[in-house]
Amino acid sequence: MSEAWTALGVPRAGGVLLIGDHASNHVPADIDLGIDPALLNEHIAIDIGVSEVARLLVEAGAVDAAILGGVSRLVVDCNRDEDAPGAVPIASDGHAIAGNALDHAAREARMARFFRPYHDHIAAVIAAARPAMILSLHSFTPSLASDPEQARPWQVGVLYNEDDRLAAPAIAALEGEGLIVGDQLPYSGKLLNATMNRHAEANAIPYVGIEMRQDMVGDAAGRALFARQLARMCNKLALYIAR
Repeated sequence: MSEAWTALGVPRAGGVLLIGDHASNHVPADIDLGIDPALLNEHIAIDIGVSEVARLLVEAGAVDAAILGGVSRLVVDCNRDEDAPGAVPIASDGHAIAGNALDHAAREARMARFFRPYHDHIAAVIAAARPAMILSLHSFTPSLASDPEQARPWQVGVLYNEDDRLAAPAIAALEGEGLIVGDQLPYSGKLLNATMNRHAEANAIPYVGIEMRQDMVGDAAGRALFARQLARMCNKLALYIAR
């Protein structure tokens, strides 16, 4: 275990690996982000519902293992390229993150402490037990404070970049659950897909990025329902890969 990541389950060669970059809102005691602590429960700090749904999927055996980010995305955003400004965000959805106005040495220390160990662990797990499929799990807010006019009606989004092998079957499986599915929505995986580009596409491992709408996974019943729906999707994708 590490402060940079949390591991669930046991990775299995030929199995399903779940990765949740933004599953935690933890801020280490020695880091002051300079924000209202209440914001740590909002979407800018954490992908609401991801850690709980990931645990349910592991417990159900739908995925073999999960690797979850250990700190808030406001401490370090692991779903960015290392040199991207947003890897240590100075603002999010209209909120200034004053404590992230770091000099080069402080930013380097932040990346060495959290970002690199997280990605090194993912790489090591994949090298030791190459999965047949990776599930990238995120969640999105129904509305943005910085753009309240933007409609976000989708209940789940499917994201991908160059490797779209699992996109169509994932969309079909989720639509079969009666969900309103966004194809490359609420944003495109061609624009923001750093973790999957690095660990799935670079290794030619089939993957799918899933964005759950946060109001649907805000309580235990909603998370349990989404976990069952994603479990059935994973089972269908596993059969698709095995063909």
